[in-house]
Amino acid sequence: MIKLIDTLSYKNRLRSVSPAWKCGFAAVLFVGAYLSHPVVQLCLAGWMLVWTVFYARIPFKSYILLIGLPCLFYVTSLPAIVIEIGTQSRDSIAAVSTNQVLFTFMNWTCYMTEAGLHQAGYLFARVVACLSCLTFVMLTTPMSELFQVMNKLRMPTLVLEIMLIMYRFLFLLSETAQHMYTAQKARGGQSGFRGRLNDTAILIVRLFGKTMQRYRALSHGLIARGFTDEIRMAPYMAKPVAPRYWLESWIGVSLLLGLECWIRWR
Repeated sequence: MIKLIDTLSYKNRLRSVSPAWKCGFAAVLFVGAYLSHPVVQLCLAGWMLVWTVFYARIPFKSYILLIGLPCLFYVTSLPAIVIEIGTQSRDSIAAVSTNQVLFTFMNWTCYMTEAGLHQAGYLFARVVACLSCLTFVMLTTPMSELFQVMNKLRMPTLVLEIMLIMYRFLFLLSETAQHMYTAQKARGGQSGFRGRLNDTAILIVRLFGKTMQRYRALSHGLIARGFTDEIRMAPYMAKPVAPRYWLESWIGVSLLLGLECWIRWR
């Protein structure tokens, strides 16, 4: 997955647009997605889909995959939001309609509340809108340029170095896992349900050790090249922004702001 994200961030049509502008544009929309009405949030998510899929030429399947995977965390939180459990008192029976009752066991009733369903809908719109803003930046801006933008914003050097090392460590972890999986398949492993469980457990146990060996080799390589406890970032290189993108962004933000004001004060 991380290799897919890195590949798309370098090959999209918005690659030549200023990374600072893309980050600022997405940051403004992210704040709006968090604070606005669900209708505005859904409109914002649709607009970001246009920017990411049609303007940046990101494959639609990849975009839906990267939006859908984080939504699994939202799905796991739905039972706690929607479902209520209570005793069968007169007040609770009168308050809960028969259509909302899921099941009854002895003196306990499990049911869905209308307020919980509304809250789940509002939360879904907010999650999708915020994810669309983050996905836009993630798929249109390489990580190296994001580091340059953060460095220009005076983020502490120590934080940037930790982020850079962790980003490299993710590639080492992914590549090592892929090589170990291929080796297991070549030796006849990963066959059958019990065999896959056993081989996967072995892979997970040995993965950390293999990755740490490669990480030590990376550290030795940095020291051999004169590493002096400071990783110097590449200087930020300003890039142009087409007037069309400036115009469309201003018009879109203005329309979303106007829609939000109309919904709140109509």
